[in-house]
Amino acid sequence: MPGQLRDIRGLDAVSWWPPAPGWWIGALLLLLTLIGLFLLIRHFIRYPPGSWRWEARVALRELWQQRNRQSQKESAARLSELLRRIAIARFGREKTARISGSEWLTWLAQSDPNGFDWSGRGGILLNLPYAPDNRQTNSDELDELILAAMRLAAHNREDFSRWWEKARRYAHV
Repeated sequence: MPGQLRDIRGLDAVSWWPPAPGWWIGALLLLLTLIGLFLLIRHFIRYPPGSWRWEARVALRELWQQRNRQSQKESAARLSELLRRIAIARFGREKTARISGSEWLTWLAQSDPNGFDWSGRGGILLNLPYAPDNRQTNSDELDELILAAMRLAAHNREDFSRWWEKARRYAHV
């Protein structure tokens, strides 16, 4: 019976599903990379390096980190200066440079899109920078003002609507 050889049977085809663990890991790394790139691009669109928003964010972050190492008087004076710079950059010098005192706090409260009560809680910005060196206040109040300033600098709805109006105006010209 040496002449009766059987044909060689081939192996079954390898199924493509489910993928091997290496493919799952590669897909996960690709997805995480795409999400990271999206977040990075969105961050640089919102806060382009060199813009007033970028500089305000860096300065407010530095103020937040140094608030316990410097006096409350220095922190309040620096915050007041930064708020003035943010307002001038955001709304223009003509609208903001002449405002002072309680009128400044009222204007901040009306212009803050986040709805922070600058009129009620911002009084230390008017008094503390000019108070004697030994005068202290509740540090939580100052921390709350710094955080509100960070939210104010980060808010960009008006900037987008201003840009959108310009884009529409130029599109119809």
